[in-house]
Amino acid sequence: MRRRFRDAAARLFRRVSARLFRREPAPGRFEAGRASSWRGYVSTAPGVEPARDYLVYVPRGWNRRTRAPLRVLCHGCNQTPEDFAALTRIAAHADRDGTLVLLPRQSTSANAWGCWNWFEANTERGAGEAAIVAAQIVDVRRRYRARRERVWVAGLSAGGALAAVLGLRHPRLVRGILVHSGLACGAASSPASALSVMRRGPDNDVARVGDTARGAGRIDAARQVALLVVHGDRDDVVAPANATALVDQFLHFNGHAPAGSAASLPPSHASSHEAGGTHYPIRTDDWERDGRIDVRFVRIEGLGHAWSGGDRGYAYSDPHGPDALELFARFIADAG
Repeated sequence: MRRRFRDAAARLFRRVSARLFRREPAPGRFEAGRASSWRGYVSTAPGVEPARDYLVYVPRGWNRRTRAPLRVLCHGCNQTPEDFAALTRIAAHADRDGTLVLLPRQSTSANAWGCWNWFEANTERGAGEAAIVAAQIVDVRRRYRARRERVWVAGLSAGGALAAVLGLRHPRLVRGILVHSGLACGAASSPASALSVMRRGPDNDVARVGDTARGAGRIDAARQVALLVVHGDRDDVVAPANATALVDQFLHFNGHAPAGSAASLPPSHASSHEAGGTHYPIRTDDWERDGRIDVRFVRIEGLGHAWSGGDRGYAYSDPHGPDALELFARFIADAG
């Protein structure tokens, strides 16, 4: 009798232990939020509240004891956070790497096409929608205990232009950025010139904008804002000249080029070409500082205005690749 009781107790203990210590990790999930900034008004939509909704992807197995890195993904025009998450497959990447993901949502009241207003004066200065997304980053960082020193921002097209503004105007908030098919901060001198700038290149001296931002004391010379630029050479929506101007701007911002120097890019520290096959051919140039890569320029031969390596079921996505998020992950590892 006593033995049967001990055996039954042992079986019960094993079942309870299995449930407690062999529990499957919690699945990944999306959660909604909203944040505002008193500096978030935009001149192109003055009646719109300075607040925007956002989604957060909480990766598989996350818990509050985990200080996870944070990735921010800013969608392009005519897209939603849900579209952008699906076409980039960010959830699978986040589950694999254990990263939180913030996906800001533009309001169609602020822009009828769902574009971020990168060309608007307040936003270009770091207020406007840049301030709203900065407030979202702070909100998510606090709510989910994300690692403040491991915040990286990526964006496509108008979202890439907004990422560039965040890198230049909020350098203490972000470690680095990926601008995919986007533009430099301050590339357009006015909203009226935005379309012309997209097709031809900046109508402003964006290198000087980088110099001025660096000279404003917003950045510690020992801590650069890393930049990865990914752009297709067949982009007929945002001209490749904008990618070159953006690289030049951050080379000035990060101290690679003397203030007032010519707009041509200084020689890179490393250059390579990867032939096509399973993906489009790519040409990569790296600029280093103190032994770390802090600016990388990836030109994809044959890519148009689309997220490289994205899901073929969505607009502004080219499945042929290479996978832009894999390029981003490699850059984060190289930039340190």
